[in-house]
Amino acid sequence: MVLGDKIIRLRRQNGWSQEELAEQLGISRQSVSKWESGTSVPDLDKIIKLSGIFRVSTDYLLKEESEEAERSIPPYTEPDTAIQKAERKVSLEEVREYLDLTSGLAGKIAIGVALCILGPAVLLVLLSLSLPNGAVSAIFSEEAATSLGVVLLLLLCAAGVAILITNGMKTGKYEFFEKEELSLEPETKEMIEQQKAEFEPTFRKCITCGVTICILSVVPLLLAGGFGASDQVCLLCTVLLLLLIAAAVYLFVWSGMIHGSYEKALQVGDYTPENKRLSKKTAWFSGTYWCVMVAIYLFISFTYVGWQRSWILWPVAGVLFAALYQIVKNHAQKELEKS
Repeated sequence: MVLGDKIIRLRRQNGWSQEELAEQLGISRQSVSKWESGTSVPDLDKIIKLSGIFRVSTDYLLKEESEEAERSIPPYTEPDTAIQKAERKVSLEEVREYLDLTSGLAGKIAIGVALCILGPAVLLVLLSLSLPNGAVSAIFSEEAATSLGVVLLLLLCAAGVAILITNGMKTGKYEFFEKEELSLEPETKEMIEQQKAEFEPTFRKCITCGVTICILSVVPLLLAGGFGASDQVCLLCTVLLLLLIAAAVYLFVWSGMIHGSYEKALQVGDYTPENKRLSKKTAWFSGTYWCVMVAIYLFISFTYVGWQRSWILWPVAGVLFAALYQIVKNHAQKELEKS
């Protein structure tokens, strides 16, 4: 068996992908791929590192074995656990601190997200009031109301983003719960499972109420359009829609963060070791996608259809995100399986 085949065999015995082995060696995944395919060979220093990581001798790596001799080599039964599984031991105190911090920040972060949604609502309220027969039509022109509304929109969005960044940074030291494979003591795991079970009814109620609110939020707008209501009424119905969506999103974010903290600690649901490896490959997509959507939203709103209509971009963007993310996720899954 040649060196490339041995690297493949030892890597798979340890349950590592090419990317994970490359990270331990401080090289690119492509380099590992070339070694395994036989198109290149590692330098001497990398051979020594491979020997230490795989817990085998350099002679075993470098010497070509016959198939019969290879079969006689005992299985890899006593690896260094910390190297093999790359697990991080987490104490009961660390888990409690993480769960308490997440529970305390969930409401604040939910408010930050809701403020970003409420920004356009303030703009639409001012627009509706500046229309003919509106409450402030004699004071504000439609152009002045639009300018003031945009300023208030940006202020609310800035406040929301500031809340998200400030509170999000507080969880930075606990990122390993989401990204690394964890090792928990039995009593720690039992404590998390108990708290998760106690929160489960609240989580289900929040999701149910949030979904119901989202469905009902479009009813006033549909009725206004169906009965030929005035532009002012339609704008106010859109404001009501945004208010209800903000309330629903608050429930989603608050309950989702707390529920997610339990799943991250237990490594279940979307946070199994396999999904954590997968998320490393897809993490770039969400940030890129929503930045592009915000840019498109602002461009369309300022240039073409205006703020009273451009809100339709967000439900479309949400549906499109789910479809595109699934494609990206499937592609990443295939790459992991190949490696």
